Amino acid sequence: MKKQKIVITGGPGTGKSSIIRQLEKHGHECLHEISRQVTLEAQKQGIAQLFLEKPVLFSEKLLEGRKIQHREADMIPTSTIFIDRGIPDVLAYMDYFKTEYSTYFTDACTEYTYDKIFFLPPWEEIYQSDNERYESFKEASLISKYLFETYKTYGYNPIEVPKTSIIERTQFILNQIE
Repeated sequence: MKKQKIVITGGPGTGKSSIIRQLEKHGHECLHEISRQVTLEAQKQGIAQLFLEKPVLFSEKLLEGRKIQHREADMIPTSTIFIDRGIPDVLAYMDYFKTEYSTYFTDACTEYTYDKIFFLPPWEEIYQSDNERYESFKEASLISKYLFETYKTYGYNPIEVPKTSIIERTQFILNQIE
């Protein structure tokens, strides 16, 4: 049986982590978002907001981490792996912030691919900011558009997840891959 790498993506505060936790609660293998980890490592080195201070370095570290996750998914002995954000997310954010980047980033999007993309649309009623999520809802909505378009650019047809409860959203995703 072919291994499926399933990406859960969407703008900030759309419920990705909640769905990942729900999937795990029901025994599914999941790989978590790593951007907070990259940010925390930079803070330990004295850089308060690596993404804002050195966006290309942040994106390089994020891309490397996501490539590692992609390879790690191949090693997990199960047929389906859910991943909180994929490699194209890195480019979408750089495009949103008008950051120039080399083919190193675009090449990764064609070399490391996924089987299905589930897209969580902006949802103001559940949006919350925190120490690492500093975007306004309006900014988060615009980032969502960049994410959706970036995945389409790389040949994916993102499946939009309806705005329902976490349990219903999770079941929607599971129904789409069975």
